[in-house]
Amino acid sequence: MDSTFIKISDIEIENSNVKTFYFDYELKSKPGQFIMLWIPGTDQKPFSVSFDNGQKFGLTIFKRGPATNKLFKMKIGDRVGINGPYGTNFTINPNLHYIMVAGGYGAAPLKFLTQTINGAAIDFIAGGRTKDNLLFEEELTKIPNLNLHITTDDGSKGYKGFVTDVLVELLAKIDPAQKDKTLVVTCGPELMQKKVLDICNEHNINCEVSIERYMKCGMGICGQCVIDDLGICMCKDGPVVNQKLANQIFEFGKYHRDKSGVIVHSQ
Repeated sequence: MDSTFIKISDIEIENSNVKTFYFDYELKSKPGQFIMLWIPGTDQKPFSVSFDNGQKFGLTIFKRGPATNKLFKMKIGDRVGINGPYGTNFTINPNLHYIMVAGGYGAAPLKFLTQTINGAAIDFIAGGRTKDNLLFEEELTKIPNLNLHITTDDGSKGYKGFVTDVLVELLAKIDPAQKDKTLVVTCGPELMQKKVLDICNEHNINCEVSIERYMKCGMGICGQCVIDDLGICMCKDGPVVNQKLANQIFEFGKYHRDKSGVIVHSQ
């Protein structure tokens, strides 16, 4: 499929390694979906959408590897190619109580979700190694009905510890009669997400997980993102999966495959 070439309309620096690139383009994406971004002469990579108001969308990108290094050198007015949006999305239901568990730049699609579920009660748990790794703190504090819980590994801001520690505390406070009206959604490092899934299983709380796998096409053609041992493509049947499906994915939290298909164990 041919890419659509669009101009970068704005660039916002989030921290020393993260920028949000904005495009004046009607993408029509939903929270949790992704696009394939082509940097001409370098590579094509998948990125989750962090903002979409119907007329403009944004991608919040962590600098890592040749493609993103090239992108970080680009300026407003430069063009990139896009395909998409692709994949599944998080549930959008303003009548639910959402508990969002974000690790690092996994906060990007969850921030988009907060701006879509107007009126919903939200507990947003944002984690980072240090306070300098946290994203969207100022934006999140302005969202109505949202309680922000910050955690850092080194204790430089908020709770010293893991996002899953705070998740356990929040779940313990839920009225049993309200469990079916609570949804935990998570995006971030895979081992963190596997722990979130395990906690939700233990507490009998519904959850959705965004599972990242290496992708080349985004349309289920190349087979690069097929997972063991279900044989489904995460670009089409994911990246957002429900609790039942996440529990069936054998490799989740154990390993993934790199671009050559070699198993890389989770750390």
